[in-house]
Amino acid sequence: MSSDTLPLNKNRHFALSIMGGAIILAAFLLSMSDGNNAWLFVVALLMGVSLYHASFGFSAAYRNLFRKGDTRGVDGQIVLLAVTMILFGPVLMKGEMFGQSLGGAIAPVGIGMAFGAFLFGIGMQLGGACASGTLYTAGSGNPRMMLVLVFFCIGAFWGSLDLGWWQELPGIGAVSLADKWGWEVVFPSQLGVLLLLYAGLHVLRRKRQKRRPQSSEQPLFKRLIQGPWPLIWGGISLGFLNLVTLLSAGHPWSITWGFTLWGAKAATLLGWNPMTSDFWASGFQQQALQQYLWQDTTSVMNFGILCGATLAMLLAGRKAAAMSRKWRPIAAAILGGLMLGYGARIAYGCNIGAFISGAASTSLHGWVWILCALPGNWLGMHLRRPFQLD
Repeated sequence: MSSDTLPLNKNRHFALSIMGGAIILAAFLLSMSDGNNAWLFVVALLMGVSLYHASFGFSAAYRNLFRKGDTRGVDGQIVLLAVTMILFGPVLMKGEMFGQSLGGAIAPVGIGMAFGAFLFGIGMQLGGACASGTLYTAGSGNPRMMLVLVFFCIGAFWGSLDLGWWQELPGIGAVSLADKWGWEVVFPSQLGVLLLLYAGLHVLRRKRQKRRPQSSEQPLFKRLIQGPWPLIWGGISLGFLNLVTLLSAGHPWSITWGFTLWGAKAATLLGWNPMTSDFWASGFQQQALQQYLWQDTTSVMNFGILCGATLAMLLAGRKAAAMSRKWRPIAAAILGGLMLGYGARIAYGCNIGAFISGAASTSLHGWVWILCALPGNWLGMHLRRPFQLD
């Protein structure tokens, strides 16, 4: 038995019972207020399980690609994006399903947005995770990632206060490639780009790595419940769950708006006046501040992912990670969290809301986001050593 695996004992069964009861109670209470949010909480719960069991992250995938030529993590992201594109295409072309109007994740492209994605990339390496990675690792009890999450929220709120200045910088506005050239052209073109990229990375991996595929001796059902999952399982699962989110909420999966709102809610408790901010003084933002968090779809889903990761950790029988007491990794967690939050806010999203959901919606913003975030990851990777993260 590995050192981080817990035996099947009464304590673990008790913890699973408590967690299961808490999840059922949360879903029930949500259903009394908003049945759709209760359903999305369950969807996000499954996202948390998928993320944890597949160890589906972005920051380590880019680090392994840059350092070792290990493409497996990026392969998983390509699978996720391709599945999401295939599933999104028909429903977004229709624009409506089951009486629900559907809209993609389309956002403006500009200098501020590009810098935000670059900054987010640096934060990924210093913080040690992306937005979805921060959620599921914090949910699995990692104390360092809980610290990253706190400062992610602070950074996102900070970015919302400065967003107006960044929006005044030159840009070309929101561009939907499907609206510009038609789904019949853009849809196969984007899939073709992903196929070529996947093939190129496969050639790179074959040249630089001589590894046999690993197989699990666990029965399929047991592996499905307890993990670990292959990355492709995670990519397929998250793609389908993103489709369910689109059909249920009317928009694709997003994460960082919830963090921005959490930061703003905390600031109001400390005496901050929302009317002093153009961003928060009117419209959707002011309404969100006046509502309870369980009325905000993104917040509900974020909590669902946290709970799903906790449940997956208990099902897998693994221990939570320990917190380093060295000041440099702690400083990197704080700085990385701030960069993640601030960058995500001025870039109109993160690796999920901007890149995956955006590119799958044929938003030019999604493709520009990843092209700017990758150099940020490369720089952030080189900044890890002074912070004793390697």
